[in-house]
Amino acid sequence: MPRMLDVSDAVRAEIGDEEADRLLAGENAPGSYDCTSCRTPGDSAQERTSTVLFVGDETAVLAFAHATCLPSQVVQVTEEQLRGAVRSINADAAAGRVPGQAVPGQAGPGQAGPGQAGPGQAGPGQAGPGQAGSERPAPEQAVLGVTSGLVLINGELHPALVVEPTAPIVRPGTTGAGDDFLPLLIEQGFMPLTEITAVPPVLHGWSVLLAMGQLHAVLQPGADGARPVAWWQAHQPLQVTEGWRAAANKHQQVIMFAAPVGSIGRQPREDLLRDALDRAAATGKLVAAALPLAGT
Repeated sequence: MPRMLDVSDAVRAEIGDEEADRLLAGENAPGSYDCTSCRTPGDSAQERTSTVLFVGDETAVLAFAHATCLPSQVVQVTEEQLRGAVRSINADAAAGRVPGQAVPGQAGPGQAGPGQAGPGQAGPGQAGPGQAGSERPAPEQAVLGVTSGLVLINGELHPALVVEPTAPIVRPGTTGAGDDFLPLLIEQGFMPLTEITAVPPVLHGWSVLLAMGQLHAVLQPGADGARPVAWWQAHQPLQVTEGWRAAANKHQQVIMFAAPVGSIGRQPREDLLRDALDRAAATGKLVAAALPLAGT
């Protein structure tokens, strides 16, 4: 039975015309599925459905989403993140749900590895007050803590990520004391804040990768127009709350706040997180930008 599938040119180029035609004919496409974005049920026989191809270093996973949640596209992720997605798919399949399927063979070129944040690579962090992901950092690696939460601005809740390193970050190629974390982000287009009264401007080229209902990475523009790479990536895909995910799908963007080490701390509740953000802004230790969603 034909399916109401959207297969973008980018996805078709990766999986081939034959596989794309089989999907459209309903041979390899599921009827019911869990949307890779909002995680609610969908039916490709009854409603428009997007095909989303997650591409790793050696493999790829084809997932499905409501067309109203996200368009058909190719999303570059690390092989480790893709293995986590496959584990999620296997768990869903065991429960009778079909969020996606593995695509055999070599995936697209390259991978979104960790990018530079100060002198070293951006390491793993935490998502949500009290929910943390951790990994032993490599030598000279700058480890970033990433906390998710909802921030009230002008009477409306917005999804936010708060980034704070565990130690001062100096400019690459320099030595000595100091903390260049905020100047480095300002040079990338993030806006200094003295108070949180409005949603900051969108920083095009940057994005937040939310896939399979989990937080995977913050992406930055690739060099010379190449595919985006991960400025920060989770060691394991991190859970976010349903309210946070719903707000992200509603606004199709996430506000990223960043502050130097010791400015925010780990706050167990969102109201305390907001208080810490306000204090950091008032003391000139906060930058922010609105980042579009990638993959959701």
